[in-house]
Amino acid sequence: MSIEMSRMKFYCDDDRCIDCDGCTVACAEAHELPVGVSRRKVVTLNEGVEGKEFSTSVACMHCTDAPCEQVCPVDCFYIREDGIVLHDKDICIGCGYCLYACPFGAPQFPRDGAFGSKGAMDKCTMCAGGPLETNSIEERELYGLNLISEGKVPVCAAMCSTKALIVGDAQDVANIYRTRIAARGKGVQGAPYGWSTAYGK
Repeated sequence: MSIEMSRMKFYCDDDRCIDCDGCTVACAEAHELPVGVSRRKVVTLNEGVEGKEFSTSVACMHCTDAPCEQVCPVDCFYIREDGIVLHDKDICIGCGYCLYACPFGAPQFPRDGAFGSKGAMDKCTMCAGGPLETNSIEERELYGLNLISEGKVPVCAAMCSTKALIVGDAQDVANIYRTRIAARGKGVQGAPYGWSTAYGK
């Protein structure tokens, strides 16, 4: 598949997520996020209901037709060729339209004082930095790590102990999940399912 055709996506395998919050903590620590901003969160549904409870890790899903980009009045959002949805904090006016448009609650605003001042919005960057010079001090301070430029996966997926959080080209993610589904109920696989198998390295 050519680089122009690849679309980077996140997927959380609910059958593997154990609600450990490792992805949330890893993201907050790696990007040195301010208190009150969480680019990734683990949500548990049907909590306490036997046989129906499951957890999933939620962040910006880097939508193909991102609603946040569509409603932004100042066009601070942009979608890279690889499908990663990023934003420019220097253009953002903090209007909050993206917050209401996003079905995943990904855009967030830092809060200060009793009533809170919005400021520029913050969201998951899939560890791809922002519009500033790649791996510059300014990019690091405003957007966090830029691991994608180094050929690495985002810290949330790297930290996931059960490899429930999968990230990569949409077709590769679909193939990994398809393999997992096919292997269910077949006992232990010949070799442990590890990082090299999951991400093809």
